[in-house]
Amino acid sequence: MLAAANPAHAIAFFAHHKLVGFLTLGVVVLAVTGCEALYADLGHFGRRAMSLAWIFVALPGLLLNYFGQGALMLRSPAATENPFYLLVPSWGLYPMIVLATLATVIASQAVISGAYSLTRQAIQLGFLPRMTVRHTSAHEAGQIYLPAVNWALLAGVAGAVLYFGSSSALAGAYGIAVTMTMLITTVLTYFVVRRAWRLPAPLAIGATAFFLAIDALLVAGCAVKFFDGGWMPLALGALLFLLMSTWRRGRALALASVQRDGVALEAFVRQLDGTALPRAGRTAVYPAADPQVVPQALLHNLKHNQVLHESNVILHLRFEERPWVGAGERVAIEDLGHGFWRVTLHFGFMDEPDVPAALKLCAARGLPVPPFETSYFLSRETVVPTPGAGMMTWRERVFAAMSRNAKSAAEYFRLPDNTVVELGTRVQI
Repeated sequence: MLAAANPAHAIAFFAHHKLVGFLTLGVVVLAVTGCEALYADLGHFGRRAMSLAWIFVALPGLLLNYFGQGALMLRSPAATENPFYLLVPSWGLYPMIVLATLATVIASQAVISGAYSLTRQAIQLGFLPRMTVRHTSAHEAGQIYLPAVNWALLAGVAGAVLYFGSSSALAGAYGIAVTMTMLITTVLTYFVVRRAWRLPAPLAIGATAFFLAIDALLVAGCAVKFFDGGWMPLALGALLFLLMSTWRRGRALALASVQRDGVALEAFVRQLDGTALPRAGRTAVYPAADPQVVPQALLHNLKHNQVLHESNVILHLRFEERPWVGAGERVAIEDLGHGFWRVTLHFGFMDEPDVPAALKLCAARGLPVPPFETSYFLSRETVVPTPGAGMMTWRERVFAAMSRNAKSAAEYFRLPDNTVVELGTRVQI
């Protein structure tokens, strides 16, 4: 059985059986699935912990288990009925069921944690609406809980179990899901090797093509199970892509609407010279999606209250396509004159967007933002779907529904409740 680790046997098997060998790939790939659950925790515990766990625990454990199952079936071919549980003596059956259940829970928790991390990163990068994010650890920033994602996973798992009825029936869906994930990851690896590591293009292309060929072969082997459940992960992936692309496109259309109907910020500030508007002796912070345009909340405040504040901060948050941004790069300030400043806060997609904490860094650059003398004016947007050249009407309605159910910006950016003023505005897309 120790000779089974020799890849020459696999090559000889495929060379001899040809089509039959190709069709067995859909079954063979299930032997390596589950390993990806370990790496789903990379963002929570780091590369070193995961590497050590794989090299010294997971890989030896998998090899020993598969060697044991193979040896059992060589000795007793009837054990092919269920080699995993027949591997233990009769008295160990129920303890093994308990152990397997605990292992399933641990692996599921890794996937759930990975779903939380990816969802939060998608929110930061503007591909999903804001959701409630709860931190479960005071020491590990990556340990989070998203109630909406958790309930969605529960519904999805319960639906899959009720529809397929058994783990063997789920094998087709699982195989395509895992192999497609491997294929997509390999494609993304090219950009890491080429752009992040800055290795030569021939090396990046060659390495990617090598692994891509293997992954494509595995996907093709599992594709024969498309009608046996393989359609399910593809349908779920298409649904998620539809929602994410709709949100991304809808936000772009909403921003374009604001820019089209808005007032240029710098021209607005210049016109204030010599005006006799009264000034309130506090600091007003106006978060804005486009820092070049006067925020709608400021215009509404000026229209209804006929007053400006002594210090007015036009705040723009920019999420970079990197995990973290250091404190030295967090804040960029531009003095527009007449008591107006344009402040840009930079966050990585793994950073916590704590706006009050970030604004404290402005004091060192000549712009004090006293916590107890600051008010945050937010625009609560009501999206109005309209016929036109934006998106199809049904997609605009989907975007409007997502926008209505998005988490409050005040809570997401950790703004103190007693300092927030929300002013409504309607945005046509």
